[in-house]
Amino acid sequence: MIWGLFNKKKQADEQRAERKGLLDGLRKSSTKLAESFASVFTKEKLDAAALAELEEALIASDMGAPAAARIAGALADQRFSKENSAAEAREALAAEVARILKPRELALDLSSGPKPRIVLVIGVNGSGKTTTIGKLAKNLSDAGAKVVIGAADTFRAAAIEQLQVWAERAGAAFVSSSQGADASGVAYETVARAKAEGADVALIDTAGRLQNKTELMAELAKIVRVIRKLDEDAPHETLLVLDATVGQNALSQVESFRAVTEITGLVMTKLDGTAKGGVLVALAQRHAIPIQFIGVGERAEDLQTFKAERFAAALVGLG
Repeated sequence: MIWGLFNKKKQADEQRAERKGLLDGLRKSSTKLAESFASVFTKEKLDAAALAELEEALIASDMGAPAAARIAGALADQRFSKENSAAEAREALAAEVARILKPRELALDLSSGPKPRIVLVIGVNGSGKTTTIGKLAKNLSDAGAKVVIGAADTFRAAAIEQLQVWAERAGAAFVSSSQGADASGVAYETVARAKAEGADVALIDTAGRLQNKTELMAELAKIVRVIRKLDEDAPHETLLVLDATVGQNALSQVESFRAVTEITGLVMTKLDGTAKGGVLVALAQRHAIPIQFIGVGERAEDLQTFKAERFAAALVGLG
């Protein structure tokens, strides 16, 4: 999925599996949407009342008011046949959602660029950050990449233990220290080991204590300062992991972390456990940051590269 070339049959099989996984993973969100606007598309032309009802349904799915207004406005200019209005409208809705998401679609290719590729992973505690690193490491390792994982979230002992399990599962090298140790020291050792062992990618976990932005800012700044002693361009990527179940709160998390550090890409997790999948549309509408991965299940392969049209179709329940 992320690394190297695959034969055509394997690619086709993986794409089918990804589409099914995405459709299943977004089932709660698509079901909620379908229930919300089932009564809207009953006419050849949407009237003002139907458009208002549609807009409310989209807002209720956590797409946010600006995106909902934009989509409803676009559908207001379209006509649907009386016989197939619901099916046609669903396709039109998917197309409008994809139009908002498409500018944020940018696959993260870790096979090119500097070696090792140094990736800093940030996000609030509980967002799925540690699990995302593990899944990413497993996918990279399965595709032939050599990976080093650094447990620089020294604030939580559980995070270190969880990450070690994922590292063993992925066959990745693992760097850690004791709880409460200097996070920048762990990050430095991770990059140093990745360089010494000729690794392709270094994935560095970080703490996410947003309730104390000053402390978080100081810690992240120190991590960057220290690893730049080994690579002046590090980190090459900074991924922000967001939990879909928090809905609109994800937008404020993006704003908070942008005030602390540069973000090169977003990862949205736990989409399979919520009916709030529309929040990804709200994020795309408000923030010009690439969406690079989405999580739709517990398995490593359920961390999928984000594709706008595929996501939009699954979100509205199109197979």
